[in-house]
Amino acid sequence: MSLLDKHRIIEKNASLLLIGSLIVVCIGGIVEIAPLFYFQNTIEKVEGMRPYTPLELAGRDIYVREGCYGCHSQMIRPFRDEVERYGHYSLAAESMYDHPFQWGSKRTGPDLARVGDRYSSVWHVEHLMHPQALVPESIMPSYRFLAEAELDQFAIDAHLSANAVVGVPYTQEMIDNAQADLIAQATPDADTSGLEARYPKVRFEDFDGNASKITEMDALVAYLQMLGTLVDFSAYDAEANYR
Repeated sequence: MSLLDKHRIIEKNASLLLIGSLIVVCIGGIVEIAPLFYFQNTIEKVEGMRPYTPLELAGRDIYVREGCYGCHSQMIRPFRDEVERYGHYSLAAESMYDHPFQWGSKRTGPDLARVGDRYSSVWHVEHLMHPQALVPESIMPSYRFLAEAELDQFAIDAHLSANAVVGVPYTQEMIDNAQADLIAQATPDADTSGLEARYPKVRFEDFDGNASKITEMDALVAYLQMLGTLVDFSAYDAEANYR
């Protein structure tokens, strides 16, 4: 019996074909997964990365809650057209503290991996409240209600603790000062010395322009304003030019 005849037997027998497919998939899975157990760290550490501040973390939750990831990815692929439009391609380390990550699978709107510091907070607030006023062709709905909804900040320390359990390096000092740090980041003229020491490169301001209360708009804009701002990509660009 030739090899082709033996192969024909497997193709005609659904059970044998299923068993053979499972064996092949298992072997492939072991080959891909097993080596990861021998690496101390599968993500290269990048200078500048830090955990989210309490306000940024709250803003990220709102971003996820409102389904922003359905239209906006946060992953710039290493292709020339994407790099020229959005900036340096995304690094794995930039998502190391995301649970879950926000890479996305499609783009109805632009990628947001480098949106931080590209626009003023006033622009972001106006865009969230009246998207078509700034981008006439936009199909994005209005998020005006975020400017009216007061941010629930009283369980933020528990939120940091939960993230610490899954590997985000929040210290006990960060957890103990979570609510104070959240308020300080969004309050003009607040003492931010402790906040800056715990979270380098933090941006603090009255993000939504309403100093009377801290809103969900404050948190979301704070999150958007830090995206892509922590890593100094000039060092990577210099290395690429050298090569």
